[in-house]
Amino acid sequence: MRGWECPVEVQKRAPPGANTDAARGGVVSLLPSALFLSGAGFTIHPMAQKKVVILGGGFGGLFTALELAGSADVTLVTDDDHFVFTPMLYEYLSGEVEAWHIGPRYLELLDNNVNLVVAKAINVDLNAQTVELENRAPLNYDVLVLAVGGVTNYANVPGAEEFSLPFRKIKHADTLRRLMVAALDRIPPEMPPQDVRRELTFALVGAGASGCELSTKIADLLVDAFKRRALHGEPRVMLLEMGDRVVPGMGQPIRELVEEALLESRVEVHTLTRVVNVTSDGVTFEHEGQQEHIKTGAVVWLGGVRMNPLIGKLHAEKNKRGLLMVKPTLQLSQHDNVFALGDIAFYPDAVPTLHGTAQLAFQQASLAGRNVKAFLEDTELHSKHFEELGEAISLGTERAAVLTGGKAFGGALARQARFALYTSRLPTWHHRLRVGASWFFEGTAPRPLLPLGLER
Repeated sequence: MRGWECPVEVQKRAPPGANTDAARGGVVSLLPSALFLSGAGFTIHPMAQKKVVILGGGFGGLFTALELAGSADVTLVTDDDHFVFTPMLYEYLSGEVEAWHIGPRYLELLDNNVNLVVAKAINVDLNAQTVELENRAPLNYDVLVLAVGGVTNYANVPGAEEFSLPFRKIKHADTLRRLMVAALDRIPPEMPPQDVRRELTFALVGAGASGCELSTKIADLLVDAFKRRALHGEPRVMLLEMGDRVVPGMGQPIRELVEEALLESRVEVHTLTRVVNVTSDGVTFEHEGQQEHIKTGAVVWLGGVRMNPLIGKLHAEKNKRGLLMVKPTLQLSQHDNVFALGDIAFYPDAVPTLHGTAQLAFQQASLAGRNVKAFLEDTELHSKHFEELGEAISLGTERAAVLTGGKAFGGALARQARFALYTSRLPTWHHRLRVGASWFFEGTAPRPLLPLGLER
């Protein structure tokens, strides 16, 4: 009867005194009832693994997937086919690193123990335990990990979402570099300095770490291009900040190094300044009640993040800011089989400066993976206090600032230290090895902003 299958239970007589329910019936099961015997060959089919679905392919999602690989039926859902090591997206813009260094494809990082689904998750039903995907069949799960991260917060400023450029992905960096080159290509060598300055103005909104890193990169690249192209005058890079200081989430020692670098790169810092409108070729901002409109080559929006719409419509307990309330184990307060980490979750036992950073998601991924395994195995779950691992901020093409052990240092040495630090945090050992070798043997010099034809 080859090919015919039916569920059976393999049994034998229980030993005398066996303290089992089966013993009372005179038999004891040797195999789980989910195993099957097939035909004369007695084919054994293992019990189906629990399904773990991870939403989001950033630090939280990818590193959790790597932690769980092989321990369950793991599926990673992400709307891109590649990971982005966002702390070094600035170096990609400047050409100090290549796309494959910081944007490896998931298929290169994941083995056959993790299923990859490239699709956008549009809804989660916590009661039905399903995830709805755009243009794909829904997924069922036994355990869900939410690591979708936040989205760019345009603060309802008119024109901001339509005309400004975010800076979160490889394609954003490609677009920005192309806009910089195009702006340079429009400047004839004989143009007067005041006209050059007006035509080569770039405005960045938000003076957190991202704004300071990106503005110094842009400024250094443009200054170098001016020398190579023998242009008159200098470019104008503006950093617009609503608050009264740059890098407000960092301490004074590293802030002093950041301020020094901004000054050396000739970045205009405008604090207590609010952007009120963005157009296709400019930006309007307000300071002390006075508004000014300037023409720009590009406006880059780095003004923080807001809640991901997927989480916004999720029926789960949240705090006043819309963050998911999680237990110390990273489980949702009312759904033990759902874990959340990164920008979307409020985790009290972490130092305040970590909230909203990639560093927190990076650290939480290890705890999430460990606790999902424990949940599946019905063993004790764990909690952890998360501390700052240190700050490393890029400041132009030749320097950086690093804070470690409460002490900050800057310059070229800090730049090298930053490369070494981030090599150790890249995903998978084989990718770290390839990238580290590339940086060691090929160097990390910036790539000049060549004319558009040569760039291509």
